[in-house]
Amino acid sequence: MKPMNGRERVLACLEGRPTDCLPLMPITMMFAADQIGARYYDYVTDYRVLAEAQMRTAEKFGFDYVSVISDPAREPADLGSAVEFYPDQPPALVEGGALLADKARLAALQPPDPTAGARMRDRVQGVALLKQRAGRDLVVEGWVEGPCAEAADLRGINTLMVDFYDDPAFVTDLFEFAVAMELGFAKAQVAAGADLIGIGDAAASLVGPKFYAKFVWPYEQRLVEGIHALGAAVRLHICGNTRKILGGMGNTGADMIDLDFFSSLAEARAAMGPRQVLLGNIEPAGVLRNGSPESVRDAIRVCHSEAGENYIVGAGCEVCRDTPEANLRALCEYARKL
Repeated sequence: MKPMNGRERVLACLEGRPTDCLPLMPITMMFAADQIGARYYDYVTDYRVLAEAQMRTAEKFGFDYVSVISDPAREPADLGSAVEFYPDQPPALVEGGALLADKARLAALQPPDPTAGARMRDRVQGVALLKQRAGRDLVVEGWVEGPCAEAADLRGINTLMVDFYDDPAFVTDLFEFAVAMELGFAKAQVAAGADLIGIGDAAASLVGPKFYAKFVWPYEQRLVEGIHALGAAVRLHICGNTRKILGGMGNTGADMIDLDFFSSLAEARAAMGPRQVLLGNIEPAGVLRNGSPESVRDAIRVCHSEAGENYIVGAGCEVCRDTPEANLRALCEYARKL
């Protein structure tokens, strides 16, 4: 087979066509910033730093994509949420000062213009710069928050979990708002050049299968369908133990589904069928960071065996910032040899 570049390889995999080797798409954020000696504060606030770090990391390790994923506080910040920034750690939402601590505020809340608010605009600019620098050779990935994650960011995670019981009508209204906002954000990123939009919905792993099916899944599906209508592929990323919601995740229509190491790739394949593209799910800390190149190779071989065809090499979640380069290279070399 003729050798492919990263963009060709990923898109072929997502379309069910043969590839010259396994696509390679580990998530790097703090690890990427460290590759250029940048503070993480600068990575999340200056798209030029983020783009340089992503480019350098992709070139150094042979990744098939670059991404603007950085933190979940972009949309909330532009809505007016209290966000705490740190010199060299990810920004954090101040849960005690949740924007929607008073539920009544939702009625007057309007989605921000993603090309005007400082933090959302910075991400859109990051997509445009990465498209300019790498768009012919690598997949450019945009990123939005999923409905459950965004609702948790705006309401407070603990309060939202109680809302599922106490005020389900409010939850659906909040999810409606979140999906509308994220589709607007996705549209701006696709217009800037994103081939793929990642949906991060980590909070969805904290709800049981009954509430996931009733509340979360319909809105994840709508978000996926909306992004497809914009002309982009979709990557669904839910951190944590998703074993009880695997079937629902597979029915969202997402082109690619990430599995964290808590969930079995074999179970995911059984629940989602042979055509679903799966990514993962080597343990980021216990194996990729703390193991050896040999143990990394053994672990990713098991992941690949369980997933079978339609598989993309990556970790269960973000590559830890102090992961030994030899370990990450072992992961990358596995993809290139197959």
